[in-house]
Formats: sequence, structure tokens, C-alpha cells
Amino acid sequence: MSHAPSTAAALTGVWNGRYSYDGPYAPGDFVAVLFETGGHVGGTTHEPDWTGTTADRLLYATLEGARQGCDVRFAKTYDGSGGQTHTVRYQGELSPCGTEIEGAWAVPGVCTGRFLMIRPAGKAVAVEREAVEAV
Repeated sequence: MSHAPSTAAALTGVWNGRYSYDGPYAPGDFVAVLFETGGHVGGTTHEPDWTGTTADRLLYATLEGARQGCDVRFAKTYDGSGGQTHTVRYQGELSPCGTEIEGAWAVPGVCTGRFLMIRPAGKAVAVEREAVEAV
């Protein structure tokens, strides 16, 4: 029996992510904008430039992958910002409530780690929007 969420919990939306390395490097944060259509997953990410080559700037990447039930897999390919063009492979599991994806990532032959992506629930998004508008 699959624990796949209803179609209301498709991956389409904004996700806040954090990745960690299986090594001495500091963890990093990213924001992903995903869309899901018929099991295809695509989108974009942006994250602080961890290379130090573009101070106070962001690194951008595109995502291409698939979802089957709770299994989510995608490749993140940097667009050249900060001099980065490599691909990172992600494999994760969507939580039953459809608000978290947790799993492992790898740059084959270079490094590996873990990641967690969280999609704010509708109520949380509304609260956050009100807080930002109040500033």
C-alpha cells in the first residue's frame, strides 16, 4: 500500500531546503521552486554562494527528475553562476503529509551528504506573509 499523498499534495510549490555533507564542510541552505506534472518534477533552486567567488550573491540551478509515489529523484545542475556547472543527484522520500522530502545527495565520485526540504503548510505561509507585510 502506497503512502503517496493526494493530488492536492503534488510537489508543486516553494520548498526550503538544507543539505549537509558526509565530511568536514558546513551545511548549506537553499530554496527550491518545484513543479510536478504527471510524475515529472522540474524547477529551479537558488542558494548562497558557498564558493566565495561571488560575494553576497546566489548560485542558481535547474532541477529535472521524477516522482513515483513517495520516491522523489532529481538532478540539480548549476547554471554557471559562481563558476559552478556540475550536477548533484538527489534521492529522497516524500513524507505522508506531503510537506517534507528527506534523503541523500551525491556528486558522483566527489562528495555525498543528506538533505531535508520542507514546504510550509498553507496556514504557515499565510502567517509568514502577514509578518513580512507588517515590516
